[in-house]
Amino acid sequence: MQDAPRDALPTNLIDPPWLRKPAAPKAVAAPAVAGLEPPGDRRFAWAPGEREQWWRSASGYSGVFGEPDWAGEAEKLRDGSMYVPTQASFLAKAPEALALPLLATWNPKVTWPFAHSLKPVAARFEDAAWEVSVRLAKANPSGTGHVLMPFLGADVARLMADWLYRLKSAQILARAWFRRHGPDAVPYLVPDALAKRVGPRRNAVHALRSIEGDVVEAARVHGDEAAEAVAALLADAPEETGPTHERPKPSPLPSWLDTGALPRPVLRDGGLSLPPDAARNLVHLWSMSLRSGEFPGAHEAAEEAAALCDPASLTAFAWALFEAWREAGMPGRSGFVMPALGRFGDDETVRRLTPLIKEWPGQSGHDRAVAGVGVLAGIGSDVALVHLDGIARGTRYKGLQRQAQAALRNAAERRGLTGAELADRLVPSFGLDASGSMVLDYGPRRFTVGFDEQLRPYVTSEDGKRRTTLPKPGAKDDPDLAPAAYKTFSALKKDVRTVASVQVARLETAMVDRRTWTPEEFTALFVRHPLIRHIARRLVWTADGAAFRIAEDGTLADARDEAFAPPGGARIGIAHPLLFGDTLATWAETFADYEITQPFPQLARRVLVLADGEGEDGRLARFEGRTVPFGKILGLTRTGWERGAAQDGGLQRRISRPAGDDHVVIDLDPGIAVGYVDLHPEQRITRVRLAPDTGEHLPGLDAGPFADVDPVLMSEILTDLENLM
Repeated sequence: MQDAPRDALPTNLIDPPWLRKPAAPKAVAAPAVAGLEPPGDRRFAWAPGEREQWWRSASGYSGVFGEPDWAGEAEKLRDGSMYVPTQASFLAKAPEALALPLLATWNPKVTWPFAHSLKPVAARFEDAAWEVSVRLAKANPSGTGHVLMPFLGADVARLMADWLYRLKSAQILARAWFRRHGPDAVPYLVPDALAKRVGPRRNAVHALRSIEGDVVEAARVHGDEAAEAVAALLADAPEETGPTHERPKPSPLPSWLDTGALPRPVLRDGGLSLPPDAARNLVHLWSMSLRSGEFPGAHEAAEEAAALCDPASLTAFAWALFEAWREAGMPGRSGFVMPALGRFGDDETVRRLTPLIKEWPGQSGHDRAVAGVGVLAGIGSDVALVHLDGIARGTRYKGLQRQAQAALRNAAERRGLTGAELADRLVPSFGLDASGSMVLDYGPRRFTVGFDEQLRPYVTSEDGKRRTTLPKPGAKDDPDLAPAAYKTFSALKKDVRTVASVQVARLETAMVDRRTWTPEEFTALFVRHPLIRHIARRLVWTADGAAFRIAEDGTLADARDEAFAPPGGARIGIAHPLLFGDTLATWAETFADYEITQPFPQLARRVLVLADGEGEDGRLARFEGRTVPFGKILGLTRTGWERGAAQDGGLQRRISRPAGDDHVVIDLDPGIAVGYVDLHPEQRITRVRLAPDTGEHLPGLDAGPFADVDPVLMSEILTDLENLM
């Protein structure tokens, strides 16, 4: 393919800034006004709720086991025997009469990021914590400097100006500080900007030029002459206000990368390829754009170049880049590879990447898997979110699962939905028509797609014969239509296999949780959805207590097979058999007559209730003292139970599940060994209790009687416990 002419490409691709000769530094204008002094006040500019949040973040001294010996703890701080982070917790929580005098002389020797420990102290004491906060921030700008965000004074403004100009590791923080304080920071900078000392003047001028708002008017507190001098400085600002002696120079691209061997992106207009050096510069720009704090404008330049290219060619380029990285053994210092997939990938990228994400944690590749989750979140399509949902529900690697869950929560928040509501809307239609089917045209013959109760696709030929697989195109079939139809069905099977088990489990969970929908939501999400309708019509639903089903033609019918219309304003949910009463047998007969197979046990589901007086003390004694195989304990995780945190010896001694605002907790002895689950093949159930949290059993802190638990959920819990025996 012919290369594009260089005059059709952005300057940053053919003459990138890191290859240009740097311009000579432009001197800052000579000082205009002498003898100015910055304001001597020190202020705090807290964001709404920020001060309270910082103070609440203090750890330690929770008081669970009584009031601490504050005087004794103070002595530990004085003699230096107290751990430094604990010192910060003490100052944040101890009585003020003890803490304030100690804060005045507090000089912790820390070499690690200390902002988290210092924030509660700054939030509590404000000005009294000023000196130590500034001192520790200077010692570690990138790790502790964030504590200075609400501080506003001459010393902090001067420090931020220095960081903004000189210190790459703290430039993002300094920019954020100037965005927060804006023109309020100006009076503290003007004296340096109009003074003689070169370093402070350079820093202050650079900072003034970065502030948004009416800088000149803010400078007028120093007089009209000073304001006019500042106006002249701003008018004389160079195009690039960063240190002119530091031109943008990215790290060399890794040795494994040969961009000449990759399929080069092509231009949208004309279909011409990027020249080899331009393709390499595009990778450089993309790498730089991920560190926009170090390379201002790199993100915009990369986006400008990408906008000129055909999206499909960028997708192919990004995937080839990824494959080259994998072929090289996935070496480090290649942090641009995965984000490129997230930026330029498509639904096919999602399908190819997801199996690798699931494999990597088992190959000591947890960080890669987490980056892969970031790729899916970056692509952000419905198909990508469906695969994220599958990872969040199905992976056995808890760290990866939490990352996927967090990505889904973020996606839900962006759309103004709960996680469950997002999952409702994430089911793709996969190109199915309004009846939930698809016709695959081979030319002389056609096949119609259908789905069974587990959403497994099948095809029916024109003679009514049902097949689980589509026949391969033959010599008599249309040479264009048949291969395309065969490819479509293969992709459909792959996509539906990803979501099928998740959707069945999701609806079963909705039944147990007694989720409900409005009639409009029910119609859109279940009755008319091309895929979900196939399992929705195999269930019994309820509208404010009145049971009904979805007939094959999409109409609603009651147990007598008469037309049914939900009452106005009704809430519709999946009926749990506990709520059927004496109509359960009628519904079972109806489904048997129509030969309707259910996607999960509903009509045949086991229903259990508490015995009279059982669980009044918050315990289920009939299950306690039993010994069960560890595999059955682990099996509970399939029905919503979660293993507890590892304790001494790496043993998980509890497994629990939510029950409203409380938790049902099973205490185990000796417990499940993390990473060696069969170390103790038999587990003794010491307690089954209702507790306010999933922590260790503390006498007197039980939640209450089991009779307070929702009857449907109680039936499920009892079933799980019975299945252990």
